[in-house]
Amino acid sequence: MKVSETYYTEIFDFKGQWDILSKCGLKIIEKEGKTYVIVTELYQDNPGTSVTYAGKSLALQICEAKGLSLLNIIYLECTPDTNSLLSFYDEQYFEVIFNDTPQANYRKWSLEEVKNLFN
Repeated sequence: MKVSETYYTEIFDFKGQWDILSKCGLKIIEKEGKTYVIVTELYQDNPGTSVTYAGKSLALQICEAKGLSLLNIIYLECTPDTNSLLSFYDEQYFEVIFNDTPQANYRKWSLEEVKNLFN
């Protein structure tokens, strides 16, 4: 399953679980005074940890590399459409809200929210 380059502007290398080299698609969008950080799962092109399992560690690594603050971004995880017959591989966006507990909160974005972000 190859992920279309329309989902990201760069490949971001990060330290996954056990410091294993991992990769994700990364797109940062500035819109209406807000910064959206979108990480996209690359499936077979990622040799390590998935974006979901990397969680807050990945978000912090991106913030450090790009000069951002975790408190001032909207962090989204994308499962890209891979034209698979399995619905698991349909395009979806989840906003991830990190808090002081180890467990993050996820909110699935509606199709309308996604369209508004990219228009």
